[in-house]
Amino acid sequence: MAEIEYFYAAYSGYAYLGSKKFMEIIAQGDHTINHKPFDLRVSMDAIGGQPLGERTKDNLEYFFGRELERWSEFRDAPILKRSPTYHGNSITPSNTMLIAALVKGINIDKFAHEMMEQHWAHDCDLANVNTLASIARQVGIDPSPLLEIASSQEVLKIYEENTREAIKRSVFGSPTYFIDGDMFYGQDHLELVERALIEPFSQRIQK
Repeated sequence: MAEIEYFYAAYSGYAYLGSKKFMEIIAQGDHTINHKPFDLRVSMDAIGGQPLGERTKDNLEYFFGRELERWSEFRDAPILKRSPTYHGNSITPSNTMLIAALVKGINIDKFAHEMMEQHWAHDCDLANVNTLASIARQVGIDPSPLLEIASSQEVLKIYEENTREAIKRSVFGSPTYFIDGDMFYGQDHLELVERALIEPFSQRIQK
């Protein structure tokens, strides 16, 4: 049994597309997930990612259009035929809601997946606390204790620490998975994650 470090943002389209497959992989080997929601927008700036506003129209249409559509079909994960209405809203409430649940000792595997699906398939606003509360109830979680601490210094500190760690470890985006320190970036590498949990890859880049 292994523990997989899982860096992601709750509004991430590619994290959503890989979420179901990821959970299936985890369940097969009775592995556990160390959830690390982080501020993707801050980290992308810090590691030198190209801002969306500086990308060409063709680049955006490919990575956030055609690629999403194909992976949606391949992973059997339904998505809207357009970008979610509220995708530009704050990503902090959803991420800190997840962290609040972790602080309370709650397993958030289903909660995290449901957030992503509600955003990408049903156009829900993950910056709205009432929406987040409703999603929590859908997976059998009482949202009240989470809402009480979601904006607390304790939770915000963890959020900041996750983001700093992501930057320090050169996490290129969401989702990113670590198995015994070996990084796999992108849900398109989940088949490699699955193999690594059975037989770790032997070749390492020499520094």
